[in-house]
Amino acid sequence: MKYQLIAPVSPNYSSIEQVLVNRGIYDVRHYLNTTDADIASFKLFGEERLKRAAIALMTAIDNNWNCLNIIDSDCDGFTSSSFLINYLYDIFPHWTTNHLKWFMHEGKQHGLSDLTDNELEGISLVILPDAGSNDYKYHKALKEKGIEIIVLDHHDAEKESEDAIIINNQLSDYPNKHLSGVGVTWQFCRYLDSLLGIDNADRYLDLVALGNCADMMSMTSFETKHIINKGFKNITNPFFAAMVEKNTFSMKGKVNHMSVAFYIAPYINAIVRSGTMEEKQLIFKSMLNFEAFQMIPSNKRGHKLGDMEMLIDQALRTAVNVKNRQTKAQDAGMALIENLIIENNMMEHKVLLFLLNPGEIDRNIAGLCANKIMAKYQRPCCILTRVDEDGKISYQGSARGYDKGGVTDFKGICVATEAIMYAEGHPGAFGLGIEEDKINLFIERTDELLVHMSAEPIYLVDYIYKGVHVKGEDILNIAEMDDLWGKDVDEPWIVLEDVPVSKDMVTVYAKKDNTLKITLPNGISLMKFKASDEECEMFENNERVRINVVGRCNKNEWNGYVSPQLFIEEYDIISTNKHLF
Repeated sequence: MKYQLIAPVSPNYSSIEQVLVNRGIYDVRHYLNTTDADIASFKLFGEERLKRAAIALMTAIDNNWNCLNIIDSDCDGFTSSSFLINYLYDIFPHWTTNHLKWFMHEGKQHGLSDLTDNELEGISLVILPDAGSNDYKYHKALKEKGIEIIVLDHHDAEKESEDAIIINNQLSDYPNKHLSGVGVTWQFCRYLDSLLGIDNADRYLDLVALGNCADMMSMTSFETKHIINKGFKNITNPFFAAMVEKNTFSMKGKVNHMSVAFYIAPYINAIVRSGTMEEKQLIFKSMLNFEAFQMIPSNKRGHKLGDMEMLIDQALRTAVNVKNRQTKAQDAGMALIENLIIENNMMEHKVLLFLLNPGEIDRNIAGLCANKIMAKYQRPCCILTRVDEDGKISYQGSARGYDKGGVTDFKGICVATEAIMYAEGHPGAFGLGIEEDKINLFIERTDELLVHMSAEPIYLVDYIYKGVHVKGEDILNIAEMDDLWGKDVDEPWIVLEDVPVSKDMVTVYAKKDNTLKITLPNGISLMKFKASDEECEMFENNERVRINVVGRCNKNEWNGYVSPQLFIEEYDIISTNKHLF
């Protein structure tokens, strides 16, 4: 087990100051007290671009022209499109109902690549929230058909398209590059508010917060942090609010970045990856205020012909069912992949590269499996499926980096191999394509480029305590910061070195999965969930065990009593003694 102190602990810092400074946030007081003044002006996207987009949209509305909204295939895409449609319905309900159509991808496609002439029939304007910046050839093709295009996006692109109106924080002077697609959509609507003399865009900040959280935008941005915190304080979206209520126990009654990332966003992403078109449409409608409370035919188990229920109720039940279905498919995919690791001696290479045949793993859940394999085997991971395009064979799918091993820009490394067709997405999570005859070159060059990658995770920790000298107050102070954790403001790891554990300090709760509890003399509990039988027996059968522990701080509240806990992530055994003499 390897660990390293992020920075020397300053005696002049409180716990919260030490943790935030370690994450590159030096103006701690400001960060903890952000205001609307931290929100950048929409004008920084470029007033000419904003004006062109507003004219295109308002011209379509004034003339009752048909518009097509492309729903991108992830949670940020769903929130971006539902934000825009809810916003427009409030102001122009007749046009939105009758002339604003939407298109949903069959799988995890993005942008305009799978749009057909049938969908474009009678369309004068196409809007792409959270996608489309680099669809240059499709922009040109639509422009030649006389169709205007508005892109509201945050993804990197080589250049600004000449054939579409591009509003993108990566291609403008907008200072916050850590704002997701729904954030860009919100800022465009704030611009529309300024033209129309209304204040409507902020009504849907809960969707902005959800999309930014789900897309893992950096919480080091003062603007992004403020938007997320503000949005979570007033959740009105039907689906979001209902999901929070349904998961309130798991979320411990808290709506923050981490609880939403674990208990809300995965359901929407599961729908995108594993839902049928009918199921995806249902969930999307449940995010529209004017659709969510419609009465529709019931599909409850045991329902009678003619029974009706609210759309939102059916959507909640469907979301849970699809998530369960995805989990089963994911487990089957994991079993297949782990067998391949053993059969092909794949740990000999720096990158776990899986080359699959169509149907072995649903491409829509390849990213999920890649995340789990990366975490378990501590390597960057690529899960690619064979594609035959007119006799040209390639492998395409999902790739994930390995932050704990220092591989934070795996996309850049893949590009540097000069062996790939494309790498599109975020630095640590992206789509990857490799031609068949470049596979060996890719393996060779990633082995070379990652030669110094750590073979085991290195925990970057904020505090290292000797023995049992850690104070319960320190644990509680860190645990109470949980509303701050998010992308790039990681929850702290702390280390306890050389902790003596005697048999009488150990309790094992084995009702479900083994939970190992070690209670230190100062009242701090070390908790290990899903401990193996061998682990439990080792602690129970030895009179004294000395361990180093790395873990996360937790505040346990039960019947009005508060106690500090450390959730064990990993530990090393220094020594064991069967008997004391």
